[in-house]
Amino acid sequence: MITISNLTYYPIKACRGFDAAESFVERMGLVKDRRMMVVTPEGHFLTQREIPKLALVTPTLTNDSVTLSAPNVDSLRVEIRAEGDIFPVQIWKSADVHAIDQGAQAAEWFSNWLGVAVRLVHFAAGYQRRVSAEYAVHADDQTGFADGYPILVISEESLQDLNSKLDAPIPMNRFRPNVVVKGGAPFEEDAWKRIKIGGVELALVKPCARCVVTTIDKETLIQDKEPLKTLSQYRKHELGAIFGMNAIPLNEGKIQTGMRVEIIE
Repeated sequence: MITISNLTYYPIKACRGFDAAESFVERMGLVKDRRMMVVTPEGHFLTQREIPKLALVTPTLTNDSVTLSAPNVDSLRVEIRAEGDIFPVQIWKSADVHAIDQGAQAAEWFSNWLGVAVRLVHFAAGYQRRVSAEYAVHADDQTGFADGYPILVISEESLQDLNSKLDAPIPMNRFRPNVVVKGGAPFEEDAWKRIKIGGVELALVKPCARCVVTTIDKETLIQDKEPLKTLSQYRKHELGAIFGMNAIPLNEGKIQTGMRVEIIE
């Protein structure tokens, strides 16, 4: 039997995530997942690809605020603004995505920590950022500040298989999945088209092509050639070196660890 072994959401894109025993799935992904993001003053999104130090930032959510923490600096509590003047931002090919700037204090905190001028933004309430029409199931399939899709699914067995080929094993956080499952064969999730968890259905629409973010140790920031070197040898795809499946929620509802994953198609 295949079940959920872990749920993780990432309040701020590219920063640390939090494990949860349960989560509510919205059409744009796990609630509170990647609704905030660090951008250049011009609105271009930033990730660990450009600034690995983002991996050391811990955002803690409490009601309508977020507390920003990082090693050896004072924390800052910021009231979240989801409405207000629109600050257009860009994520890959998605231009003019509606965001709300989170103010001067948040910008100063991040800028001081990262050593470069940046702003912190929140996804604008009511805005819909559509996923690629090529992989969408419905015309209104959407995501937040994720690279392209609302949810990433990976199995424990797939990581075990990869680690068996590496000189030193790596943790799952290199791949930043939202839903980790267990109980199947390695890379079995590649073949799934549609799954059901409780009352929530997910369409698995596209393999996740991996980038250099996976080569950065999230604790030390040391960068290596692995796991991309090994993935490119035995997980090569026309999209690149793949690991995990991008998924789109077809409805909304609560999911929790331990729940059975039903393979519909």
